[in-house]
Amino acid sequence: MRDVLGITKSTDILEHIFSLPTPGPQEEAMESIRAIERKSMSEQTPQPGLTTLMAHLDAHDIRKGICTRNFEQPVTHLLTKFLPPSSTSKPFHPIVTRDFRPPKPEPAGLLFIARSWGLVRRVEGPADEGAVRELLLSSAGTEGEREGAVGVDGKTDEKGEGEISEVGDASALIMVGDSIDDMTAGRRAGAATVLLVNDANRHLAEHEHTDLVIERLDDLVQVLDFGFVGKEIGASD
Repeated sequence: MRDVLGITKSTDILEHIFSLPTPGPQEEAMESIRAIERKSMSEQTPQPGLTTLMAHLDAHDIRKGICTRNFEQPVTHLLTKFLPPSSTSKPFHPIVTRDFRPPKPEPAGLLFIARSWGLVRRVEGPADEGAVRELLLSSAGTEGEREGAVGVDGKTDEKGEGEISEVGDASALIMVGDSIDDMTAGRRAGAATVLLVNDANRHLAEHEHTDLVIERLDDLVQVLDFGFVGKEIGASD
């Protein structure tokens, strides 16, 4: 994708697209990566242990959502092909795609999921509110998207902005993923992070944002049943 866009490996793809000066070039660049993603859909294969894990989640009424930097079509294709609806299955909800801004590695998408499930914490005082604003509201996105992760009451501050009264609480969530964006978004949101390890991402197993490593998805069943101890969040996090 970076070759198509003419950017370096160190440049974030979505940040580059969103930084383009006008909507025309932004959409042209976005369509270029959508074309690559559509082509990749035919090569999608289910992760080992997927159906076993999903059956366990559904049997125990454990909610599940998706937070991805992909766009909607490949997500729908994957769910339809490998997890078709049944009388016992429960849907993923919400599904947060890259249309929600800011995307991973920012934590806003995970905090939106937490808040949509009724998992929130009160924002305590100006210092806490300032930290939440810095964490969530400094990046681009629509007002509706920003307020999906936080609750804004009817009061306004000296800048005329709504005062933040609550924010999604992801401390009871587990973020399962295979990229540094997944691990960082989860850690910044306050969720536990689980790396689905493979040959390409094995170096992330020791990363400070990775709490636990699994080889296949159904390894998570035992974790859910018996728990695990994550890494302590340091002052730098």
